[in-house]
Formats: sequence, structure tokens, C-alpha cells
Amino acid sequence: MFKIWAKTLYNHKITRSYVYHSADKFNADDFLYYLTDICHELDVPTPVILKSHVYNYCMFNTAKFRKEDFVEQVDFDTLQLENAGD
Repeated sequence: MFKIWAKTLYNHKITRSYVYHSADKFNADDFLYYLTDICHELDVPTPVILKSHVYNYCMFNTAKFRKEDFVEQVDFDTLQLENAGD
């Protein structure tokens, strides 16, 4: 079981927040699946995922997606994912 706290930030202030819960064990290969579910719940487009995003989440428990990581226009500066524990 794991949790991911997702939040959108605009001018360093949280504008949206969501905690993703899963009964399964975290699997880095399913990171896109987790991110797609999170973005659907937050009602934001899904960003482009690079290896560095997955690496940073697995090694440092955080991943940041900037405006440049989105194909569509977004109304926030950063989408940040953090490990919220078990």
C-alpha cells in the first residue's frame, strides 16, 4: 500500500491537492498509470513523463512537473508529487 500526495502550485501556494491511495505495492513501471489517475482527479492534463521524473520520485520521494512538461496550457506553475507514506 502506498499514497502519493499531488498538489498544484501557483506563486508557491497550493491551488489543488489530492492524495492518491493504492492497495498495491508501488511499482515504478506503473508511474504513468498513477499519474494519469491523479491528473484525472485534479482535472488537469497529464504531463510528459521523463526518466528523470520517475528517478526523482523513486530516489527522493518527489517529482516536479513544470509548465514546460505539459503539452496543453495550464493555470499553475508546478505539479508536485510527494510520497505520502504507507
